[in-house]
Amino acid sequence: MSSLEVSYDIEHQDDVTAEQLADEERKNFLLILAAFRLYKTTSMNSVIKREKYLNSLSKKHQSLLEKYRETLNRIRDAIHANYQVIKVMIKTIDQLFLNDNESTYCDNNSELCKVGLNEIERVQVTLKQIARDWSTDGEDERQQCYKPIIDEVVNYFPPESTDVANIKILVPGAGLGRLMYELSYIGYFCEGNEFSLFMLIASNFILNRCLVENEYKLYPYVHQYVNNLNRGDQTRAITFPDVSPTQRPPKQGTMNMVAGDFLEIYKDADYWDCVATCFFIDCANNVVDFIETIFNILKPNGVWINLGPLLYHYSDVIGELSIEPTFEDICNIMTEIGFVIEKCTTGVRTLYSQNPKSMQKSEYESVFFVCRKPASKVETNGKSTNGNNAPSHQNGHSN
Repeated sequence: MSSLEVSYDIEHQDDVTAEQLADEERKNFLLILAAFRLYKTTSMNSVIKREKYLNSLSKKHQSLLEKYRETLNRIRDAIHANYQVIKVMIKTIDQLFLNDNESTYCDNNSELCKVGLNEIERVQVTLKQIARDWSTDGEDERQQCYKPIIDEVVNYFPPESTDVANIKILVPGAGLGRLMYELSYIGYFCEGNEFSLFMLIASNFILNRCLVENEYKLYPYVHQYVNNLNRGDQTRAITFPDVSPTQRPPKQGTMNMVAGDFLEIYKDADYWDCVATCFFIDCANNVVDFIETIFNILKPNGVWINLGPLLYHYSDVIGELSIEPTFEDICNIMTEIGFVIEKCTTGVRTLYSQNPKSMQKSEYESVFFVCRKPASKVETNGKSTNGNNAPSHQNGHSN
């Protein structure tokens, strides 16, 4: 039995019946399980497509591309290896969100199991996210993105002078739970919130089922067919987890994961000492909803620590509504809502789930800020009681 078991709780919306909710959750869960189960088939189809084209070329060209054919064979092996890990990952997942008497079997002819390209791509993204959060490959990205947040948490709630076990920290958009784990390992009470079942399935596996460090091997970049400098780059393996939470559990801190919509779940006012968000606030249709909710759930004198860009995920999604305020607008909105901006840094260079060996990498110039909910209404509109205005933006981030 492992020394750590991270609980996974599901919170439901208030405006639907239990029957409707159970049916929708089951359909969504089965669809995502089907996407994981179809990973090998759909991934191999990409290889087969290339092999067919290769075989249609002239004998001369095929001869010149013999090393490329060997690479395709290695890609096949890597996809197969990934699928072996996926099977272990979903093997014990049946009861994570479903009752014991419900089956996760899915008829291949069912409408439910007609998995789309979006679901398949999200399985591939999940594999890359494992590399980012739980392998040595992602160490640089974690230093860029998580360390500034952790440092500020420690700055505001010093473990040497604070009863950290009673400091409640919420991490919305927790993904695979690495930031949540690192904060709880220091000793804080930390709760992650995640909406994506892809992330929840993978994080449950890592946090609760990976008993040995670097126990599993993945090929997270095997689906990147372009911008590869060397033959081995596409089939380069990573091992995970670099740290096993079950073998290295928090000494006194507590962590748990809550599944569901951030805006629907977190409504209790003045509860959290800190909200830590990383690459999260641009996941909203209306970012003002996020800002208002964070302000409401923080205790007086509680702090919101944020790092990330403003990609606005719903901006170009068909059928979704979205607003895209500039960061200048967001600063005004935060102060109007009541936050005091205590630190603000722009131009923070950050990568997100990038292949370190790729010839093309996308880099963000993120924003990093710390806001405080005033202890009283005397402090409003970004001004503290000593009369100092909120700080102006600084370029670059120093750790």
